[in-house]
Amino acid sequence: MSTRFSHRITLALLISASVGYAHAQKNAAPASETLPTTVLGEHTTLEGIVAHRDARLPATIIVRDQQGHRRQTQTDEQGHYQLDVSELTAPLRLSAVESGGNNCLLNNQARAICLSALLPTAQSGKGNTANINPFTDRIASDMAAAAGYIGPQQLSDDAGTPALSAATWKQANAVFHAGFGPALKQAGITNPAQFDPLHYPAAQQKAVHQLVEVINHNRNYHNDSGQAGHTVLTDSVFRPIVGLSADGSYEGLDYGYARRQLDEIKKAKTRIFIVGDSTAANYEKLRFPRMGWGQVFEQQFRHDGSVKVINGARAGRSSRDFFYEGWFRQMQPLMQPGDYIFIQMGHNDQNCNGARAVRGAADVGNLCTYPNDAAGKRQFPQGKPDMSFQNALERYITYARQHQMIPVLLTPTTRVKDAQGKDGTPAVHSHFTRQNAENGFAFIGDYSQTIKDTAKANNVPLLDVEPDTIALANRDNGHHWKQYWLVIDPKRYPYYKDQGGSITKPDTTHFQQKGAIAVAEIVADSIRADEALRPLADYLLKKKH
Repeated sequence: MSTRFSHRITLALLISASVGYAHAQKNAAPASETLPTTVLGEHTTLEGIVAHRDARLPATIIVRDQQGHRRQTQTDEQGHYQLDVSELTAPLRLSAVESGGNNCLLNNQARAICLSALLPTAQSGKGNTANINPFTDRIASDMAAAAGYIGPQQLSDDAGTPALSAATWKQANAVFHAGFGPALKQAGITNPAQFDPLHYPAAQQKAVHQLVEVINHNRNYHNDSGQAGHTVLTDSVFRPIVGLSADGSYEGLDYGYARRQLDEIKKAKTRIFIVGDSTAANYEKLRFPRMGWGQVFEQQFRHDGSVKVINGARAGRSSRDFFYEGWFRQMQPLMQPGDYIFIQMGHNDQNCNGARAVRGAADVGNLCTYPNDAAGKRQFPQGKPDMSFQNALERYITYARQHQMIPVLLTPTTRVKDAQGKDGTPAVHSHFTRQNAENGFAFIGDYSQTIKDTAKANNVPLLDVEPDTIALANRDNGHHWKQYWLVIDPKRYPYYKDQGGSITKPDTTHFQQKGAIAVAEIVADSIRADEALRPLADYLLKKKH
């Protein structure tokens, strides 16, 4: 990489790192609508519990007030903490950082599990409760969005005096109850309407623990800055609960379903974990009929519970940041010896154009991995071997083998683009990069070929699904690809009015239901054709002829 190119990326990243704080003033609520401030007298204390399924304890608790003052303590091994907050000015912003973690914002290195909570008022001179959990983090995420921040961590970390909207606080709690009300009751909370994730008493801790057990919590990725963004919650099989937007309504947790699925995952003979991107991911009901192939892949197997598919694929993620941001970590507690890890990356690894407007530097700094060169040699900037696509893929292969699991590599699904790069058929192979006029790429090459190189070098089964998805797009002389990819009539599905994926704005990368099922069938056929995967193929449904 040239020195000039490297300096350009570094400068842009430094500029973008300030975006979260700059936004705070842009959309700040008028003073008349803000939460009132209160100076807390002597002997004012704060205590609570950090509840999270995967966070390592003890956690560090950091409290900031409306004057920028900061206090810090640690929880015990069970997540309990207590802190003197005398002379601070409420509202108080709380952040919990898991043990051993020191990075809550960056996505180009391992990101810790971090949680936020907002305490709008406190009783001066008395003891106060402020619990911290995935629910308080999402409510803080709504508050952050209203104040113009990228996400809850930027709000928690701001040493300034953010304007916090009283109306947003009320609305954020209302949408939480609308989304989680039935689940709270199913988990054993007798009066869900009165439940407060910030102030709940010790007697409700068991129910909270049961809910947290079936929830995956993480922070989204902010494309322009490359920082951690708003709060994302999914259920035990990664069905979205909330996270499509930085704030707003939930899709609702079906606690009974999530608990049954978790039990079935643990009891199954074999589990398949999907490490992938948006082409495989699970999607919100709101966006139906959009689906990833991983969302329907379990339907290819016998319906006797022998095989469970855990589809952790995440939209927008590359092989590098899928690991660093903690999406892979969410699946790890469910993994057992003999399970399979299906690794299908490449779409977002191609985001290596540092000259791209707005997000180019963030793309290179966080998403980009470089493919092997034409001779099969790994390519990466000096001192950054994790930016090699092969090295990033091998991270999952190494983990699988260390834990007596079976890694499987897949080539990406095709984009419906012709040889000139235009949308439509005949579709051709497009998972490669070429240098552009701005010299935006440090290295170029073929991602699908790199996957094949990696499979061969590591003696890993390869499911080369890209050619079959090209054939799917070109079936019947290319006249029917819009039945498979995301080209939706907004008259039938109003969500797609003026959205990408509509008839007027076709999406040539992602699938609708019929396409997701067709690709799942392609993956299943590839398993049948690979002798090394015969034990897994035996669980597949018999193919209809």
